[in-house]
Amino acid sequence: MTQDTTSYSLAGQVALVTGGARGIGRATVIALAGAGASVAINYQHSQEAAEMLAESLGSTGVKLSTVQGDVADPAQVKAMIEQAEAALGQISILVNNAGITRDTLTMRMSEEDFDAVIATSLRGAFLCSKAVARGMMKARGGSIINVSSVIARRGNPGQANYAAAKAGLIGFTKSLARELGPRGVRVNAVAPGYVITDMTSELPDEMKAKILENTPLGRLATPEEIASVIAFLASPAAGYITGAVIPIDGGLGI
Repeated sequence: MTQDTTSYSLAGQVALVTGGARGIGRATVIALAGAGASVAINYQHSQEAAEMLAESLGSTGVKLSTVQGDVADPAQVKAMIEQAEAALGQISILVNNAGITRDTLTMRMSEEDFDAVIATSLRGAFLCSKAVARGMMKARGGSIINVSSVIARRGNPGQANYAAAKAGLIGFTKSLARELGPRGVRVNAVAPGYVITDMTSELPDEMKAKILENTPLGRLATPEEIASVIAFLASPAAGYITGAVIPIDGGLGI
């Protein structure tokens, strides 16, 4: 399913979406491609899903590439960026979407589980942003969008590592926006609430009911609803927006 991106065009732009094979990442790939961007789909383990997505979108005429890599590993990030740019051209849009969860109460949380979540969601965004920033600065333009979470603002029992990583992304977004803004590079974040993905499908019914009770709109978001805002932030229509954190949470964060 493609989003309506007729109000703007990303033709001539090259995007990299980390964690692009599933969930919000997959929907973002579809949205950006639907607006005419060439898109590199990063994955770490979901090779089949990434390749199927690229194949399904290839018939639309846009250029796509799949690039494997762990965003927390500097060497793999370097290789991933080089591969993507060799296939599609210089990256002008980066969506830092890759993230993992290792949920448990803090007193039970291992150092390894804390570090793993920070490494993927926060360190990964740092490494990928650093890798593309120089090219964007030379081009005097570009857009970086970080996928944070409503949990960064509210906290959540059993997700201290995830909340810390996503809150860190907000501070990173604002700092990087100040650093890169003078060169015409915009840096923003989205903070989704609970979204219909494989991850939320595993939540107990009691927890889902509690989430819906506290969400004014009374439902979970679709990945497409998150992706449409990301695509907007990447577009010329958002040309004077930087350092912003856009909540897409149905009112949960009020």
